[in-house]
This record gives sequence, C-alpha cells and structure tokens, in this order.
Amino acid sequence: MSADTWQEQLGVSDLGEIDESAFSGLAERHRRELHVHCYRMLGSFEDAEDTVQETFLRAWRRRETYQGRSTFRAWLYRIATNACLDLLAKCRPEPATGGEVLWLQPYPDRLLDELPAGDADDPEIVAVARETIELAYLVAVQHLAPRPRAVLILRDVVGWPAKDVAEFLGDSVNSVNSALQRARAGLREHLPAERQDWTGGDEDAGTRELVRRYADACVATDIAGIAALLRDDVRCSMPPTPGLYVGRDTVVNDWVESGFEGMKHLRAVLTFVNRQPAVAVYAWREQEGAYLPLTIDVLRVTGGAITEIVTFHNDRFPRLGLPECLPADGTE
Repeated sequence: MSADTWQEQLGVSDLGEIDESAFSGLAERHRRELHVHCYRMLGSFEDAEDTVQETFLRAWRRRETYQGRSTFRAWLYRIATNACLDLLAKCRPEPATGGEVLWLQPYPDRLLDELPAGDADDPEIVAVARETIELAYLVAVQHLAPRPRAVLILRDVVGWPAKDVAEFLGDSVNSVNSALQRARAGLREHLPAERQDWTGGDEDAGTRELVRRYADACVATDIAGIAALLRDDVRCSMPPTPGLYVGRDTVVNDWVESGFEGMKHLRAVLTFVNRQPAVAVYAWREQEGAYLPLTIDVLRVTGGAITEIVTFHNDRFPRLGLPECLPADGTE
C-alpha cells in the first residue's frame, strides 16, 4: 500500500494522527516479509519473531517521525534492519571454528507461502527468493559482518537501490557499494562450490525419488542404503549441537557410533523446509502408544546426490507445522 493510499483510506495526513489499532493494521500487512528479512539477517526463526515485535514497537513509538519520503513498507524495513543490527551488536556469537552456525533454525515453507508473490513470471526473481532462503545461503550470510550483511540483503535480496540503502544505514553511496563488494566476496567464500549450478528445492521427479529413498532407508535404519545416496563430500550438522561431519565415510561412521542401526519402529513424513526437501522422523514410544517426533533432516540435493544434511531436534516440529504424533494405525 502506498503512502497516499493509506492516508486516503484512514482519512489522516500523517501517522501521528492514527490510533494504535489502525497502525497495527497497517504494520501487520508486512509482518511475514519483515519476519523473513530479519530471519535472513539473524539465522534464527525465534530471534526474527522477537525482532519483528521490536520493529512494530519502535515504529509505533516513532510514528510521528515518518514523513512520507518513502513508502510505509520501506520505513518498516529500515526500522527492522536497524533492530537486527542492534541485536547483532549485543549478543550474536561468531560461527564455530568449522563454520557451523549453531543458532541456525529452520523456516517452514507453509509460512514462506504467505509472502507477497512479487513477479512470479520473472525466473530471476523467483530464483533469488528461493535460493536466498536455503540453509546454505543463511549459513554463508551469518559469516559476514553485520553491516555488510545488511547491505547485501537489502541490495541483492530486497532489491533496494544503493541510494536508499545508504539512507537506511546512514552511510554514503560509495560506502554501501564498497560494503556490497566485500559482502559478495565473503559470501562466495562460504557458499558451496557448485552454488551456481544447484537446483535447490525444485520438485523434479529425480529429487522426489531420491528423498523418498532416503526416507525409506531412514525408517529401515539402513545405513548402507543411506550412504549410497550421499555424495563423497557430503556435509552433516545438527544445530545447536556442535559438530560438523564432512565426507561420506565420516558421516556414516558417526551414525554407526550413535547407535542409529539399533533403532527400531521409525516412521517418516516428507515435507519442505527453507524451500528444500526434508524428512521428519518419528520413533515409536510404547508408553504413549504413538510415534513421537525424533529429528528432521533438511536435505540439499545436487546432481542426483545428497550433498548436505542439516538435522534439527524435535523441538522444531511445532514451528514447522508437523504432527505432534503419528498414531500406531498409520493414519495422521
């Protein structure tokens, strides 16, 4: 909604004249996209939620400062970006030695579907929206210093001109352009080597079949079957638990040592997280008489093989909209 539109609809000349309910109605229209923006900045679903709430609180308190020089949406993005920078300055640790981002949390596709469609006919816009929400991108972004990170996301993902980003951050255009160059170079250092070629979460038949086979092998605790689906240099991690395992043999040995082969009575639910295929695993619990959440594996598939597995604990299931249990009879 443009500034003129909300002024005309609410019958006021500036934000300082509207009540809190009307203001909340304006802001809520942008909640999902602001949440995704903060998530890209922070890598944490829950921190993003808190930061959006802080954004709305700051916007309400400072509503009289809105002069209409930009859209209401852009004004909220500016406040949200600065709220993220404030949080990063206070409490965000550095990525672990192996490059792990231990605070990384998944983002459910069902909520990503709430985002404004944009230009759905432009393949480049669609690709940017998909690839910049994938976990590999999120991890790479977290290695950047906060302000270059903000510049990169505002310029390359949100699509603001350098002049607007400079105004947002209180910098010069030259400073923003320099920060963008540094951020792009830093991003490339931490993205997978095949980043330009992968298809991400595209639902092609080959990927669907590969994910189904992976799920079946997990349910059967068939480590040899799982290993056959992995690329030689596969990476495996389980945030917030420290530990990055690289290479098929290393990953398989870790599963063996963890006692995975001895697990029985598992079931799997296929889903999508961060626009990537994912497999949610449930384990039978006799006392409850049901299958309860165990872990969820988010997969990156490249060239017909699994190249990365990011495993999240069962506390993520509610956020992802997954069933809290699966009954014994196989129905959900």
